[in-house]
Amino acid sequence: MKSVAALVSGGVDSAVSVHMLKEQGYDPHLFYIKIGPEEDTEWNCTSEEDVEICQWLAKKYGCKLDVVDLHKDYWDKVVGYTMDKARMGLTPNPDVMCNKLIKFGCFEDVVGKHFDLTSTGHYATTEIDNEGFKWLCTSPDPVKDQTDFLCQIDSLQISKLIFPIGHLWKHEVREIAEKAGLLNARRKDSQGICFLGNIDFREYIKKYLGENPGDVRELETGHKIGQHRGLWFYTIGQRKGLGFGGGPWFVVKKNIKRNILFVSHGYDPEKVYKDHIEMVDFHTITKPLPTDKDIKVTFKIRHAPEFLNGVLSYGSDNVWKLKADEKVHGVAPGQFCVVYDENHHRCFGSGEIM
Repeated sequence: MKSVAALVSGGVDSAVSVHMLKEQGYDPHLFYIKIGPEEDTEWNCTSEEDVEICQWLAKKYGCKLDVVDLHKDYWDKVVGYTMDKARMGLTPNPDVMCNKLIKFGCFEDVVGKHFDLTSTGHYATTEIDNEGFKWLCTSPDPVKDQTDFLCQIDSLQISKLIFPIGHLWKHEVREIAEKAGLLNARRKDSQGICFLGNIDFREYIKKYLGENPGDVRELETGHKIGQHRGLWFYTIGQRKGLGFGGGPWFVVKKNIKRNILFVSHGYDPEKVYKDHIEMVDFHTITKPLPTDKDIKVTFKIRHAPEFLNGVLSYGSDNVWKLKADEKVHGVAPGQFCVVYDENHHRCFGSGEIM
């Protein structure tokens, strides 16, 4: 039987993953990755409670549990990436980079390399094709599918990964947890970015980047309607929390050089729809995509149950172009566009939206 490093978080998904590994005859070694805040502040997340649940889980199933402290790596790599992108007025995705750089990056370098397999509680599946290549594939539960958060991992990382609950729906995972008598069977799923706990992301941005006021202008008329606190506090498509009079307003565009935030009235104004998406640094997980022909694909630009349809093609200078079948709202530079096969089954990879 192969050795398994099982990443646990204190949540029901990773707990049921351990339960299923034991049922399959594995003897997983449990690991809780500590990333926490960089200093002891009131911004602490629920790590103490999480660890206690993981200790209970390890005792229940007779597994070893170790806490791996990767908070310095996390703050250097993931938070550094997040602040750099925000400073440029882009929309970062720290959850994607945490998976790539920390859970399956630093952890692999420190611990995972000593094990045959690494298990997580992600809602994702894998399959091996006729040529022996292993693919990251979607979960049957469209609401919980997390392949978009795994879109930057590489072929070596996916080769070692197993997802024990990936073929299940969320309600099935809860049912298994209840029947197994798991302590966290009804525990709520975590929300937001882990290193912030319950703190508003904008407040954390303010701590590191401060404020940089500039004009807010209506896209259609150019009229000034107010002042923003800094472009890094806003994202394309945002409606809530803007605080500008005469609303509702939607963020539709940023002019980085002139420090202007453009907004528009009404829901989903036609002017901010796009049917062309350009990406740089396109990253493929399993196999490179052909650059000499168009490829019918499905894709996502945000975490949502729905997949969009389009045609992917290689342009030039490391730029990939995606022509969407229908116009898309809220295309945010800096965010990842995650690309799948035509049947939204295999995840090809992702690129950063220009």
